[in-house]
Amino acid sequence: MNRFLLSVLLLVAGLVRPALAVELDLAGHATQGGLMLGRVIPGARVALEGKAVQVTPEGAFIIGFGRDHGPSARLDITTAEGTRHEMIKVAPRSWDVQRIDGLPPAKVTPDSSVQPRIAAEAERLQAVRRNDRASADFTQAFRWPAEGRVSGVFGSQRILNGEARQPHYGLDVAGAVGTPVLAAGAGVVTLADADLYFTGGTLAIDHGHGLVSIYAHLSRLDVKVGQQVVAGDAVGAIGATGRATGPHLHWSLSWFDERLDPALVVPPRATAATP
Repeated sequence: MNRFLLSVLLLVAGLVRPALAVELDLAGHATQGGLMLGRVIPGARVALEGKAVQVTPEGAFIIGFGRDHGPSARLDITTAEGTRHEMIKVAPRSWDVQRIDGLPPAKVTPDSSVQPRIAAEAERLQAVRRNDRASADFTQAFRWPAEGRVSGVFGSQRILNGEARQPHYGLDVAGAVGTPVLAAGAGVVTLADADLYFTGGTLAIDHGHGLVSIYAHLSRLDVKVGQQVVAGDAVGAIGATGRATGPHLHWSLSWFDERLDPALVVPPRATAATP
């Protein structure tokens, strides 16, 4: 069991303790790409950098730090006794950067004829990530969604023909077409589309409080929007749909607009890979 999962289980178990026993508990990874689970006195209000964070009736909440987050973040906890300000140090990380020159322009920038489709699909994905569902499925254990070699890591970036591309906001697991893909955690399916331009067969699972996992390049979708799943449920199969160079699962995790590293919420595995 990894340390993040152990911390989550200890915090969730602690929710039954007397309300005044602990004012603030934080567990997880205070690092770029990291997710943290917190617990406060029931009824307390929480804000991260001045923005309100949803808290369960028992006092549980989550916060996340994106790939390029700065060195610190301010957490405010407000109770009837006043407001406590907690400064969280966010540890920096280094990222793999790969330069590739001499590519045909068509391989770098999609044709203008598909730009409206790309923009519309990007908005659909953003709408999924903006949802702040009240359920606290995020307190349940997470697992790896597929067996296979890790072929791409979070945070890496390519510079194509001298132009920096968007960082890799996920984790890739290579496998044969048809390899089962499982739900990494409990939640509700909020997107199921077999043909998005970049990501092909794509699923999104909402774990509550803004935490969303996305599964891309699927050859098959086994669930529908609105379906409730638990960790380990079959949701699809590895494929090479969309803009993929080979069969693999692209698995991403986000807390609203903050892109997180999925590898930090599951037990460690070998990550020998080409970013």
